[in-house]
Amino acid sequence: MKDPYETLGVARTATDREIKAAYKKLARQFHPDLHPDDKTAEAKFKEISGANDLLKDPEKRRRYDAGEIDATGAERPHEQFYRDFADGPGHGSHAAEDGFASNEDLEAFLARAFGGRTGQPRGAARARGQDVSYVLQVGFLEAANGAVRTLHLPHGKVLEVTIPEGAEDRQTLRLKGQGMPGFGGGPAGDAYVELHIQPHGHFQRKDDNIHVEVPVTLQEAVLGARIAVPTIKGPVTMTIPEGSNTGTTLRLRERGIRNRKSGQRGHQFITLKVVLPPGEEPDLKAFLATWQPKSPHNPREEMLR
Repeated sequence: MKDPYETLGVARTATDREIKAAYKKLARQFHPDLHPDDKTAEAKFKEISGANDLLKDPEKRRRYDAGEIDATGAERPHEQFYRDFADGPGHGSHAAEDGFASNEDLEAFLARAFGGRTGQPRGAARARGQDVSYVLQVGFLEAANGAVRTLHLPHGKVLEVTIPEGAEDRQTLRLKGQGMPGFGGGPAGDAYVELHIQPHGHFQRKDDNIHVEVPVTLQEAVLGARIAVPTIKGPVTMTIPEGSNTGTTLRLRERGIRNRKSGQRGHQFITLKVVLPPGEEPDLKAFLATWQPKSPHNPREEMLR
């Protein structure tokens, strides 16, 4: 297996932040979902995940840099010289030469000195399972209000993913222990789920605020009215001031997204759009034909200067 630093394209002095950034960039580039049936991309993605799994773990990284484990996380053999050469025909016991009562005592000392583990076959090593990454398409309102989604994995496993209230597009959730199984009794890796928030037909999110355009009738705009307007939590009733116009913006306090850090909610901003009736309105037409406004003006005047 290639050197993990070389796989991620980072220096051996790279910080944890630099390693994480390099992994995310490469993982997006080679993710299997973006390259269906591309075995090369799939293999590259596994290689990238393995390198990141080793380098993001401070203890594994230290042991790799010290030469105690290889790029797969497996122990490098350090008992072979004593066992394979000292116990051969015509050779005395290294245990006796080094002051140990038996080879078993010598191996126990070596296990303590070099991080070996008792109770496992020779050459076996506990290794943490690889992390895995997934992309989950999430509805706008599911992200705004929070939800629980079921993620069906290719190998048949099913994960319950809790989407936090106010989740953001491209936010990554970590599911501890839901990655690939470990080796030799080692712990499982983690699953990382990147959320892709789908656009909504009416709402737009800007920071923690929600923006929505609401159509109103000519009568409601001129005379004012109490109307129902949509919010991310359901319809509410609000007052349209008389004399409103297209572009008039109103605010509903604390009807936006709850901030995950402060707990405060953003606001919802409603922009009005005056619309005419869809059918014939002869009375309105007759009125406007003879109507003389008290404050005449040309709404295109600024454009014609």
